[in-house]
Amino acid sequence: MSRLSVQAPRAVVMIRPHHFTPNPVTADDNAFQARDEKRKPDDLAAVAYQEVTRMAQGLANAGITVHLYDDESTATPDSVFPNNWFSTHSGGHVAIYPMYSENRRHERRPDIIEMLKAEYRVQDVIDYSGLEKDRIFLEGTGAMVLDHIARVAYVVRSNRANEVALERFCTHFNFEPMIFDAVDRRGKPIYHTNVLMCVGTDFALLGAQSIPDSGRRREIVARLEETGRQVVALSIEQIANFAGNAIELEGRDGRIVALSARAHAALQPEQKSAIEQSAKLLPFDVSTIELAGGSVRCMLAGIHLARRTPQTA
Repeated sequence: MSRLSVQAPRAVVMIRPHHFTPNPVTADDNAFQARDEKRKPDDLAAVAYQEVTRMAQGLANAGITVHLYDDESTATPDSVFPNNWFSTHSGGHVAIYPMYSENRRHERRPDIIEMLKAEYRVQDVIDYSGLEKDRIFLEGTGAMVLDHIARVAYVVRSNRANEVALERFCTHFNFEPMIFDAVDRRGKPIYHTNVLMCVGTDFALLGAQSIPDSGRRREIVARLEETGRQVVALSIEQIANFAGNAIELEGRDGRIVALSARAHAALQPEQKSAIEQSAKLLPFDVSTIELAGGSVRCMLAGIHLARRTPQTA
C-alpha cells in the first residue's frame, strides 16, 4: 500500500443532477463545451444522472468516501461540478468562491458546508463570494490546481481567475501563486487550469504545449520537477480529450487517479505506465457530462479535512 499523501484526499463531495444540461451561459468562454443535437434534453439528463451514480459507486468500491448530494433544480445546469464553488484544506479550513456566471452562484449549498462541519474538523470558513459584486472571480479548484505538498497554486489567467482574489486566497491559505497564460488548440484562452494539468503525489500531468510563453513553460515544469515529481507531458489533442482533468485520491488499497474513459483512451501506454508507478488509473464513462465542458476532476470536490470521531464530535 502506498504511503498516505496530503495531496490525495480520501473523501469527496459529488452532486447528482436531475436536470443536467450544458450551460448556455458559460459557452462563450468554455471551448470544451459541445452540443448534442441527437438526444432530447430529458434523455441527456437521465444519462448524466446514471453517469454520476455509477461513478460514485465505483469510487466507493475503491474505498473512497463519497458524500453524494442530489440536485433537483432546473436553475443550476453546472451543479455537477462542485469543485468550483468550495474547497477544503488541511488544518480545518474551507473556502467558498466567487463564480463568474450568475446562474452558477446558485450552486453554493449551505447544507454541504454544514455536513463538513458536522463530520469533519472545520476550524473556519472563508467566504470570498462577496467579491462577485466587484466582478472579481476565482472558481475554486477549477481555476486553481493546488500542490498541497509544496504549497503552490497553479493558475491560468482567465475570466474565472482574478489575481486580486488569488492573492487573497494564497495569503489566507499559505500558497505561492504561479500564474500563466494558456490556450487551446484553436488559440482560445483556456477557461480553467484543471483541464490543463493535474498534480499528484509523485507525478504531474501538464499540457505544456498550451503555454505559449516558452520561458514560463520551462519555469512551471522546473517548479514541478524540483518537488521530485515526474512530469507527464500531454499534447494539445490529449488536453482536448480531458486527459488533464484527473484527480489523485487515496483509496482502500492505495492511491488512484480518477479520470474519464475518454481521457484514459487518449493517453499513450508509456504515459499510463508513468502514472501507474505510483497510482492506479480508474476511468469512468462520463461522456454526457463532458458535453458541459468539464470532466471527472470537475465532478469531485476533494475533502482535505480530518474526520471527526465519536469521541471528538
